Amino acid sequence: MPSAPRPSIAMRAHAMALLAAALAGLALGIIGIWRLEAVRAGLTITQGQVGTTPITIYQRRDAPPAPVVVIAHGFAGSRQFMEAYALTLAQAGYLAVSFDFEGHGRNPTPMSGDVTRIDGTTRKLMSELGRVTNAALSLPGSDGRVALLGHSMASDIIVREALADARIAATVAISMFSEAVTASAPRNLLIITGEWESALRRDALRNLKLADASANEGDTVGDPAATGARRAVVAPGVEHVSVLYSTTALREAHAWLDQVFGRTSSREVAATGSAIALLLAGIVLLAWPLAELLPKGDTPLPVLPLRTLAIATLAPAVLTPITLRFVDTRFLPVLVADYLAVHLFVYGALSLLLLRLQGVRFGRMAWLAAVVLAADGIIVFGGALDRYVASFMPIPARLPIIAAIAVGAVPAMLADSIANQGGHAALWRTLWIRGVFLASLGGAVALDLRRLFFLLIIIPVIVLFFIVFGLIGGCVGRRTCSPMAEGLGLGLILAWALGVTFPMFLPG
Repeated sequence: MPSAPRPSIAMRAHAMALLAAALAGLALGIIGIWRLEAVRAGLTITQGQVGTTPITIYQRRDAPPAPVVVIAHGFAGSRQFMEAYALTLAQAGYLAVSFDFEGHGRNPTPMSGDVTRIDGTTRKLMSELGRVTNAALSLPGSDGRVALLGHSMASDIIVREALADARIAATVAISMFSEAVTASAPRNLLIITGEWESALRRDALRNLKLADASANEGDTVGDPAATGARRAVVAPGVEHVSVLYSTTALREAHAWLDQVFGRTSSREVAATGSAIALLLAGIVLLAWPLAELLPKGDTPLPVLPLRTLAIATLAPAVLTPITLRFVDTRFLPVLVADYLAVHLFVYGALSLLLLRLQGVRFGRMAWLAAVVLAADGIIVFGGALDRYVASFMPIPARLPIIAAIAVGAVPAMLADSIANQGGHAALWRTLWIRGVFLASLGGAVALDLRRLFFLLIIIPVIVLFFIVFGLIGGCVGRRTCSPMAEGLGLGLILAWALGVTFPMFLPG
């Protein structure tokens, strides 16, 4: 009998590369989880409610009564987003309490009011912060003293609440923008800004100089243990989001509170940023060997002619924002998500139509691959995000929002994947396809800045989606040679990610 054909050198090299990717992905994921769980050791972490507001309470087991630190997230954030600060302060002996603002995370009550007026949405969020503060001070383990810590949008909320509530002994404002700061209030104000937040750094310095015109970044004006003080510091090498994982920022917040409350505690910080990166990188790396378990597809779709690619991307990019400039897209109880859903639908439908009119084949639908891709993005990657980074598992009120966004996200991602040949296209083509789409969103904002301003905050989420899930989807597309499966899976993931990120909002 003839012997079985021996594997070629290329096949053996491919198998070895897959094994190496699988082992590396597992190692990175295990190391990341181990480090992320290690910083929780010795803590009791419990969930609670203040009215409809979900809270998380962090405290050391059997710790003596200590000051409370109420921790507030920024726009489109959640409790998990601020966990590095909660873990750091709880390990230092503080009673840390974080919560989801109305409309955010797992809070079922939408934001409301006029976002342009202090007496509107801001006042409502201050009221919610006040209720959480009252509840936190009544917890076992509280010694009756309290401080506030908040990021971005919450920085203005905590500053104004500290001005209104004499119980607040210290305020830690991260990436602060607030017009309420005066020369002497709020008492014991620490302003932390990322090195790459140029405008916010200038504003932080301005607020420091209100207390002392000769002060500079890194200076402390006054005495936090006595009459009150103010300090503005810069966290090196970070911007508006990564400042939340900066060891410098974490140490400064901890040291400031120790000075205010006359405490001496461990100066170790929960530097979770690198561990999160390891875990998420491991999940992305595992996508390649796991995708190889799917049924192998036939020949990939042919390369699109440049003229076809240009027409199928540029025409929708120009026409969509111009057309929707005159359309009322307010039909979802979320800020600008309804517009984005319609933009995605119109862009995707136009692109698919233009591709079809130019004779482009869409290929078959590999249903199993689409389901596996969506499950990997939502359950595996999304589960890791939900535990360690930001809220990703929706409350029931968000499910119709996700479904509505999916109506637009699926056509857009189908068009993206078909133009991208299911992950087989050259890198420059991929960058072109996705760059043109982002430019279309930027054009929409430019045409109607007042209505779509908050879309600017979500665009980085879409960029991150393309980087992370684009890599995962590309593995599935290249294995199955089914751009339709890749597009459907990515569309469902994108709809889910946007549906859990946008704050729920009801005007009035």
